[in-house]
Amino acid sequence: MRTLTTLAFARATRRLTATLVAAGAILAFAFSAAAEPGVNLFKIITVRDEIVVGVGPKEAEAIGGNDVTALGRALKGSGELTVWQYAVRKGADGELEQAPLRRISILGHDSLRVEPYATRLRVVAPK
Repeated sequence: MRTLTTLAFARATRRLTATLVAAGAILAFAFSAAAEPGVNLFKIITVRDEIVVGVGPKEAEAIGGNDVTALGRALKGSGELTVWQYAVRKGADGELEQAPLRRISILGHDSLRVEPYATRLRVVAPK
C-alpha cells in the first residue's frame, strides 16, 4: 500500500515530466523557426485598405535592412517599392501558410503606414 508521500511524489514527477516535454516542444519550435532565414512580413495600411507584404533577404539587402524603418526609408526615398503581396492558403500538407500571392508596387504616400506583421503560420519564400 502506497503512502501519502509516495502518491504526492508520483504526481509531482508526472507534472514535472509533462512540463519539461511541453517546454522542449516550445523550444524546438522556436529554434526551428529562428533557424530558417526567410521573409519578413509587413502590413501596409492606407486610408482605403490593408495588405500584407513580404521582404526577402535579397530585397532587404537592396533597401538597406529588413525592418519597418528601412522599408519606410525606401518608400520615402524612391517613391515606390516592388514587393510580394502575401495571403493565407493551404499548403501541400494541408496546413495553413502565408504564401506569396503576386508582385505589387507600393507607391509612397503621406497617409501610408507600415507595421511589422506577426503570424503563427509558416511563411513561404517566393520562388
